[in-house]
Amino acid sequence: MTAGLLTFWVLAAMVVASAAGVVLKRNPIHSALFLVAHLATLAALFLEMRAEFLATAQVIVYAGAIAILFVFAIMVLIPGREETGPDPLRPQRLLAVPVAGLLLVLLAVMLRSTLFAGPEPGAPVAGGVATIGRALFTDYLFPFEVTSVLLLVALVGVIALAKRRVA
Repeated sequence: MTAGLLTFWVLAAMVVASAAGVVLKRNPIHSALFLVAHLATLAALFLEMRAEFLATAQVIVYAGAIAILFVFAIMVLIPGREETGPDPLRPQRLLAVPVAGLLLVLLAVMLRSTLFAGPEPGAPVAGGVATIGRALFTDYLFPFEVTSVLLLVALVGVIALAKRRVA
């Protein structure tokens, strides 16, 4: 089994597991976080297919913006669920600091190694990132901005509905 095939199967298992987590979790915050993991794993699959622009758009637009909008809407719509008293996860939080440091060191070593260096970049492809970016911000600028305004209106609508229910 080649490294590419092994990577695909690991990512495919992660995609299925995170999608199942979105559907099966009863806590909406956990479900939204599984959605972020699912979208990020899909972006990794796009990277494996050498679709860098789609992977970047997947992370920025979906995992970055839409999923955060979902989490924000959930937090606004479910007020009063704050926990009081001693933190039951304190030992885990203290363990998270050295684990995060270890992961950062591992990431730095991995990025500096030549093991993960890909082939030399070739000539720009017609329909590549530069062409798509130029078209998106020239020919399709109006639909792009209309979409952003629609998302803003949806966010304001969610907040207005949540305030009406609380009051």
